[in-house]
Amino acid sequence: MANVYVSIGSNINREHHVAESLKALNDRFAPLQISNFYDCEPVGFKGDHFLNLVVGFECDLPVAELVQVLHQIEAENDRKRQTKAYASRTMDIDILLYGNQVGIIDGVELPRGEITEYAFVLRPLVDVAAQERHPTLDISYQQLWENFDQLSQKTEPIPFELSFTQPSMTEKRTAAK
Repeated sequence: MANVYVSIGSNINREHHVAESLKALNDRFAPLQISNFYDCEPVGFKGDHFLNLVVGFECDLPVAELVQVLHQIEAENDRKRQTKAYASRTMDIDILLYGNQVGIIDGVELPRGEITEYAFVLRPLVDVAAQERHPTLDISYQQLWENFDQLSQKTEPIPFELSFTQPSMTEKRTAAK
């Protein structure tokens, strides 16, 4: 099993789509480590603010299969794939880390470059993996955040109530037997 971290973002009916995506991830990968929720200005275009977070979970699927699962969750939340990189989205789920894998794995850049580029990715990652180390930079995510120009990209923590209950790690392992 690999520790996987994914970023989640939405700026169209964002509370609904984030809640639905979390339920879907919880159904498939519980228990989840869920960061704080952040209100973030869009980067690269003008539009409504995003709701962003990072979720961690254990996964034994190959990267390509995990991508298919995440794309299915996006589709269930009305995600329309488009060529524009910076645009409004009902749901965007990206793999940030898959264990300590490095390189292009099944078409996915690991670790994802956005970790060091965007506050809306790094700040919530710190919530769930502060002391873990970036696999190529060999620096903790907490240290990366401390060195990040935090004033250049606003991330505002906001309250968000989950509408589901997660099983504990013990319950998950018992159910798997």
